[in-house]
Amino acid sequence: MNSRIVDLVAPGARQMAVDSERRRALLFALAGLPFAAWGNGDPTAGLKRWGNGEFRRFGFLVYEATLWAGDDPLRPPLALRLDYKRNIAGKAIAEASVKEMRRFVADEALLKRWGEAMARLFPDVKAGDHILGVYRPEGAAFLFNGQPLGEIAEAAFARQFFAIWLDARTSAPELREALLRRAG
Repeated sequence: MNSRIVDLVAPGARQMAVDSERRRALLFALAGLPFAAWGNGDPTAGLKRWGNGEFRRFGFLVYEATLWAGDDPLRPPLALRLDYKRNIAGKAIAEASVKEMRRFVADEALLKRWGEAMARLFPDVKAGDHILGVYRPEGAAFLFNGQPLGEIAEAAFARQFFAIWLDARTSAPELREALLRRAG
């Protein structure tokens, strides 16, 4: 009887609640689209393991890197996993990324915007943590210890971010060579 009263007092109120719930479900589904391809939980599925190597700074091992790609390791889709060996603040990771991207990008306003986006996205890491970056034609998505962090849905960002490791002008040519060496 109470539901009939609600229907009489506010016709359409129930439909508005249903519509609101449907909109909420749609928004959650859309938010998950960048990760939908990872339904099996493995963003490297369908990619081949290429190479791996170490990144050192001042002689200290900072991280080990592993590359997965299709037939061309310089074109998306590809995935790059960094296994950290030291504690590093997320903000420092973002700042170092901007510094490296400056080799390829002259637009300081763009670098600032990307740096701020990365600072919001990248967590502090400790030895044993890993971040996996997935490069797709439309942008880059990131996972931290297997859990989605988010994405920066700009093709230009993804291209310049992964250039840090894969471009011939990288500051770590030995690591680039190791990553591009096809694994057995």
